Amino acid sequence: MNTIHRRDFIKTSAIGGAGLTIGAMGFSAKSYAAISGANDRLNLAVIGVRNQGTVHLNSWCSLKDSHNVRVRAVCDTDEALFGPAVKLVADKTGEKPSTNWDLRAILDDKQIDAVSIVVPNHWHALAAIWAAQAGKHVYVEKPASHNIWEGRKMIEAWRKYGRRMQVGLNNRSSKNVREAMAFLHSGGIGELYMARALCFKARDSYGMAADGQPPATFHYERWLGPAPMRPYNVKRSHYNWHWYWDTGNGDTGNTGPHQLDLARWGMRKNEHPVAVYSTGGIFGLTNEQGKTPGKRVYGDVETYGHDKTTQETPNTQTAAYTYADGKIIEMETRGRYTNNEGSTGQEVGNIFFGSEGWLEISGSSWKAFRRRERQPFAQSKDNERERASHWANFAEAIRSGKNEDMHSSIEEGHLSTSLCHLANISYRVGRSLRFNGTQEKFVSAPEADALLTREYRKPYVVPASV
Repeated sequence: MNTIHRRDFIKTSAIGGAGLTIGAMGFSAKSYAAISGANDRLNLAVIGVRNQGTVHLNSWCSLKDSHNVRVRAVCDTDEALFGPAVKLVADKTGEKPSTNWDLRAILDDKQIDAVSIVVPNHWHALAAIWAAQAGKHVYVEKPASHNIWEGRKMIEAWRKYGRRMQVGLNNRSSKNVREAMAFLHSGGIGELYMARALCFKARDSYGMAADGQPPATFHYERWLGPAPMRPYNVKRSHYNWHWYWDTGNGDTGNTGPHQLDLARWGMRKNEHPVAVYSTGGIFGLTNEQGKTPGKRVYGDVETYGHDKTTQETPNTQTAAYTYADGKIIEMETRGRYTNNEGSTGQEVGNIFFGSEGWLEISGSSWKAFRRRERQPFAQSKDNERERASHWANFAEAIRSGKNEDMHSSIEEGHLSTSLCHLANISYRVGRSLRFNGTQEKFVSAPEADALLTREYRKPYVVPASV
């Protein structure tokens, strides 16, 4: 695409008196983004630059020329991560971003148009709401929220402040996945009655460590944020936070959101299920108390094995969701050694079942099988290699100003994320549950309702009124 200078564009536009609109010239939101000039830039800050944060940095940097996106700032509570993050951006773009460990300073920066939130789950909602209140557009990683109640607050903030708020469910922007969904929705395997989401990731124990002092570069109190104050422990902080209820949601809430989102999308369920049941446990590991294996008290499954851990979330979990029309979504998380499923040996993916056959999605490819046939009768035709399409979609929606242009708005993200939370709540209370989706409350289950939200540590409180 040829670069068009801002002054030349104005001369040929309606503003310049020629009577031509952007649409008349054939400009799209994407092509307009390539017009040079500081006023046209989308200045962005990445909040959280470890692990997945580097994926965001690479993806945003790749949009410098095509979408005029600039990574203006990087933010993390661990200042030790600044050096590699700044180098990555500088090497990719030739521009050096500023750094700050305090996200509030980032939100106060009037030059920042949007933020990319890649922090632990317990910070997602509050960071997104604060950003919307500060007038920033928000890209927030999956799961959208740490619990169902705060997901609803995110939707309220999105609507109130008129910003774009996209959830990092990247499959929504995959060309091949979108093709598979169109095939399913056109009746490609008949009437769908069930979808199965798979998350098979064998994970060994991360071990144990004594409580201690955080590194001097790590602002631990800010990292805890809404979570209860606890002594610092290296095994509960970077990445390991996924396996503790205060900060994470287990693998069902880690990899699970991607697969449950595809299952819900394929089944065309733009609603909550009416019932959920989940069971599971922590297998192959021993917790520090050395308790008896198999004993359940409201979902606290005792552990066994040779490898010690203080993990709280299950490493093996099965969930079943029933919708008002009787159709089903299943989710299985296997954190130990296992076989795969499907024709291609899937470990992470989806299988859809219809009246005339079945379809599998594995990564960004798909195959459909008719009835008892062993060879696919329809499938994706190429190996997709799109790197930043979901991030590009967010940038384009900001340019267009239309929520409907987002592939994964917070409304979509909330419905899919809620499936993870519903499974975890059923697991923790140890029984099947009925759910009133309109009120987002359980039916006659006060112990389950208590897990719809959390007690927030002041001043890191998700407000009832955003």
